[in-house]
Amino acid sequence: MFKKILIANRGEIAVRVIRACKELGIRSVAVHSEADKGSMHVRLADEHLCIGPADPALSYRNIPNILSAAEITACDAVHPGYGFLAENAHFAEVCESIGIKFIGPSSENIATMGDKSKARDIMIKRGLPVLPGSEGEIASEQEASAVAAKIGYPVIIKASAGGGGRGMRVVNKESELSHAFQTARAEAALAFGDQGVYVERFFIEPRHIEVQILADEKGRTIFLGERDCSVQRRYQKLIEETPSPAVDDRLRRELGRVAVEAAQAVHYRNAGTVEFLLDKERRFYFMEMNTRIQVEHPITEEVTGIDLIKEQIKIAAGMALSWRQQDIKISGHSIECRINAECPVTFTPSPGRITRCQLPGGPGVRIDTAIETGSEITPYYDSLIAKLIVRGQNREESLARMRRALDECNIEGIKTTIPLQRRVLDDPDFQKGRFSTAFLERFMSAPPAS
Repeated sequence: MFKKILIANRGEIAVRVIRACKELGIRSVAVHSEADKGSMHVRLADEHLCIGPADPALSYRNIPNILSAAEITACDAVHPGYGFLAENAHFAEVCESIGIKFIGPSSENIATMGDKSKARDIMIKRGLPVLPGSEGEIASEQEASAVAAKIGYPVIIKASAGGGGRGMRVVNKESELSHAFQTARAEAALAFGDQGVYVERFFIEPRHIEVQILADEKGRTIFLGERDCSVQRRYQKLIEETPSPAVDDRLRRELGRVAVEAAQAVHYRNAGTVEFLLDKERRFYFMEMNTRIQVEHPITEEVTGIDLIKEQIKIAAGMALSWRQQDIKISGHSIECRINAECPVTFTPSPGRITRCQLPGGPGVRIDTAIETGSEITPYYDSLIAKLIVRGQNREESLARMRRALDECNIEGIKTTIPLQRRVLDDPDFQKGRFSTAFLERFMSAPPAS
């Protein structure tokens, strides 16, 4: 087992990893920017070092500074969390080359699955269900037009190196294709340094279903149920739950089988998430694989009883999986609300000082956060400030518990998305499990109930 782990991240995920380290008897090292010097993750870690100014390019994405901190503090492993360098193949490769264990998949795994068009081709060759689309990247508008004509409109143009909704454009008819193609390529180049794009059929109102997998370094792979991430705005998730209201036991087993096969196709190791689109006829299609721990991992922990961060660390240390597939039992239902420092109407960021922070508690309530009264929410980083997670015996109890927990949550000094999430939970369609990736846009544009 490792003796000391550096957490190359900040906020709630850094706190989450530090807590797992403490329970495993491993010393932790926090790195921080000048803006985060008083943050909770800095106080909770056994050691801490400043790695640069507030700008994440000069601190949390600064590979030389992070690795220097790891060497100075004699760390034998690095946990990247999510975001920043978590899916940076070069960072993982440098860690490997200097003998510091990267707690995550191999650099080859990250590079392969990070190239969305390459990942898609691998799944096609494996015979797994993939959205109709181009074979690899497309180099011209003419090629994009030919693919779209073959598979039918609407289509979506996606950045090969993309994620988080950047470098993506929906095209409803041929006259829109030229502008969408150029815009997607330009945005991809700006966001990822790679203008490569590919084309897929765009399904109207699908569900976004993802499957959590774990794979050890001895070749054993298991899946831990699915998560429904359909309540999202511009590909940014707001509410997640497990199990999905749209997935029964038979479909769950089939999703899990395909997710495991997708991971094994690239000899994947550590934690990962295979993402699918589920259409109205309950057919599912591989979309992509996230080669990191997900923001929404706690809801899987709540229904399986498995600590995914501890499993990540154990796998990276060369230990076999603690669980076999037949050991995995889904018990109860869990929902997560991502509480963001944003206006709940316009979604504009809301930086500032938190003047009061009253967080909920009670049976079946968990909150993963690094905020407290007096915390300064700066404009430099992602707006996620807390994850409110509840577990109930069934979906109805989870919904009631989440409503109660949101009502208890009182964060003053900044705006948050809590009022919107409370409204969503009261929506009749959401309560009945009738929603898709189009739900939130339609919900936001509907006139308020009288």
